[in-house]
Amino acid sequence: MGTPMKLILTNEVTGLGEPGDVVEVKGGYGRNYLIPRGLAMRWTRGAEKQIELIRRARSSREIRSQDDARVAARELSALTVQIRVRAGAAGRLFGSVSASDIAEAVRAAGGPVLDRRRIEIDTPIRTVGRHEVTVRLHPEVSATLDVDIAEA
Repeated sequence: MGTPMKLILTNEVTGLGEPGDVVEVKGGYGRNYLIPRGLAMRWTRGAEKQIELIRRARSSREIRSQDDARVAARELSALTVQIRVRAGAAGRLFGSVSASDIAEAVRAAGGPVLDRRRIEIDTPIRTVGRHEVTVRLHPEVSATLDVDIAEA
């Protein structure tokens, strides 16, 4: 099969690690997904020196952003987002609601600007009605957001 590849994460990847972590993944996953999206870089002896810089930048951001994340979590829990979509018989959607759609709806409703990669949808949203999604604002701070899917 694919040979393992050693990478340094430059962004948080759910289920894999935090920025600055050295991880070993299958070659195809690293080459075709992590590296092209800027989530990781190849591990080399020279790149090893950059790990400390990545970790230092992350810790300075986290200290500042943990309080910001709590404020954003309070804003999100008070917000009910409504998304209008085309639906067929019995309230089934044509397709599903994506994390990008939710991030856009939160912004339109006056909520904080969210990165779509921080929105975790457990099961695809394919029906009209109220759904809960988790927003991972910080490694220690998550918020639950109510999303109301209505027929257009």
